[in-house]
Amino acid sequence: MPFTLPSRTPSGPRRRSLLAGTAGAGAVLLAGCSGSDSDSGTTGASASAAARARARAARDSEQLARRYEAVLAAHPALSARLSPLLAEVERHAEAFGGGKRASGSASASASAAPAGDPSAGASASPGVPATEKEARGELAAAERALADRRLKALPDVPGELARLLASVAAAGAGHAFLLTEDKK
Repeated sequence: MPFTLPSRTPSGPRRRSLLAGTAGAGAVLLAGCSGSDSDSGTTGASASAAARARARAARDSEQLARRYEAVLAAHPALSARLSPLLAEVERHAEAFGGGKRASGSASASASAAPAGDPSAGASASPGVPATEKEARGELAAAERALADRRLKALPDVPGELARLLASVAAAGAGHAFLLTEDKK
């Protein structure tokens, strides 16, 4: 059987027609990009939505830090287990632009509340479960709920903030696991 060489005539489109087609498509893409960049209303609205999402995330982390501090005030024996998680939650609040108030005012209010409240029973702080296991379970539920809210917000925020939210949500899910894990 003799070996035959392929024909030299190209079977597909020619190089010039391909270049002309891609140049035209590139011009259309550039025109589309310049139209959306010049529309400052869209950019301003998305920046405003991102700022609101960032502020909400900072507030959520600050509230979670206050919950940790209340549990620590009620159950000081959990300090070794909860202090690293609290420090991380405070770093999350700072990453979102908050966190300045998280440890100062919350710990003062958490430690001041139990002194005059005889109805607190075994719990050293109102709203904190009486047992350590229940308190950890409540913190775990709060971490899970916050992680879920952050994951649901991802499609509505720009790239960098979405990555930060996703990272903090993953950390929150890890915290929830650590809180429910029995160490005994």
